Amino acid sequence: MATITRPGSLRNPEVADLFEREDPDRVFDDLREIGHGSFGAVYYARHVTSKEVVAIKKMSYNGKQSAEKWQDILKEIRFLRNLRHPNTVTYRGCYLKESTVWLVMEYCLGSASDIIEVHRQPLREEEISAICEGCLSGLAYLHSLGKIHRDVKAGNILLTENGTVKLADFGSASIASPANSFVGTPYWMAPEVILAMDEGQYDGKVDVWSLGITCIELAERKPPYFNMNAMSALYHIAQNVAPKMSSPEWSKEFQHFVESCLQKNPPDRPTSARLLSVGTECNWNLLRTLLIQIEKWEL
Repeated sequence: MATITRPGSLRNPEVADLFEREDPDRVFDDLREIGHGSFGAVYYARHVTSKEVVAIKKMSYNGKQSAEKWQDILKEIRFLRNLRHPNTVTYRGCYLKESTVWLVMEYCLGSASDIIEVHRQPLREEEISAICEGCLSGLAYLHSLGKIHRDVKAGNILLTENGTVKLADFGSASIASPANSFVGTPYWMAPEVILAMDEGQYDGKVDVWSLGITCIELAERKPPYFNMNAMSALYHIAQNVAPKMSSPEWSKEFQHFVESCLQKNPPDRPTSARLLSVGTECNWNLLRTLLIQIEKWEL
């Protein structure tokens, strides 16, 4: 009979190898909370010795379903530490203290969602184009490895001080494609994810759909159906025609890009690699001429 390892146990060498041995409270100081969610909280911190500024995601596995929480945390650590791409957030290490995992990553100034909130207005088309380029580059990399992000949205798209786009938050990611789990954030969820439990599997094209919804979010400050409760939104996503940009003022190229991402039939939807190559053919650099200037909002 297989032995069930208790949450937090490091008796398994493969699990123990995921964690640094030092006390994280001695390794990092100047911790300040900069975000939170159902998983826990994210902190700004500084490495005591190197003085490098990092972001630390603290995740507790206490309470109900602790075994499932522990396994989900281990999955996210393994996923992130194996990524090697300029458009995915960089792993810096992991620590374990008092039933809490400290996942250390490179520090980014904020998310695309933060920028919308700070400026209280939509982004310009050139800025959205620059963000899309970085996202597609990161997604094409993930998809080439047979992985799916499954939670692409403005809140999970981070930007560094020099304007580099970073895909982040891989807590919902799938290490295998195709997949069939009902995972993600409702308003950004692709129709085939909603229908997967009844109608089979899906692949990385669900991230392309979510990117299309994110474009609308960045252009209009909210995703489609955001005025509805989550269950009603899921029904409309699955049953209605695909949403479109509400304003005709956007360029035909941008509207066509969003329309391509939001093809309801997955075979009609381009892959991330195809969209990236089309962007290259159109010269992304022309779209980056007004690359977003990020303000350092107070932490």
